[in-house]
Amino acid sequence: MSSRIEQLIDELEEYIESCKPKFMSNSEIIVNKDEIDELLRELRMRTPEEIKRYQKIISNKDAILNDARSKAQALIDEATVHTNELISEHEIMQQAYSQANGIVATAARQAQEILDKATMEANELRMQASLYTEDRLTELDSIISAAIQSTNSDYERLAGSLGQYRDLIQSNLRALHPAENLDIHLDDPEDDDKLDVL
Repeated sequence: MSSRIEQLIDELEEYIESCKPKFMSNSEIIVNKDEIDELLRELRMRTPEEIKRYQKIISNKDAILNDARSKAQALIDEATVHTNELISEHEIMQQAYSQANGIVATAARQAQEILDKATMEANELRMQASLYTEDRLTELDSIISAAIQSTNSDYERLAGSLGQYRDLIQSNLRALHPAENLDIHLDDPEDDDKLDVL
């Protein structure tokens, strides 16, 4: 079952695919700012929830270790009870000591194996949760970076076009009054009055 973050990323990709291309462009599209803002807003809200969910998985490590310790203690307690029963029988005292030591050693070994396995499983869960969270955040960073780059490119093209129109207007104004405006500079605010007179 996919997470809500994955679903939102899919929705963002589907939305981008469904956008109309910009006039006379194969690589640019027209997006609805409100729609993409809403998807990004929900993605920002959901990201901490996903991280909390994986932190909860990591916190289960303690429960796994506690369960392992309980099982290990139960094995040791059982071994101790059995040892005491063997020792209580005087005629087989030496045999009881030998068996008891073997049982305690086996119980301790099994307990250590349980603890080692539980620790490995908990570490694996934590690593998987961290990798998943890193992947989702990297995807989100790529989407936002692409959106920023596209927006900056559009603003630069707009500024360039406005600059060309301004140059053309200045050229036309100079052409209308070639003799009078030799000393007029359109960039100088003091020359605006001169242009009004012209």
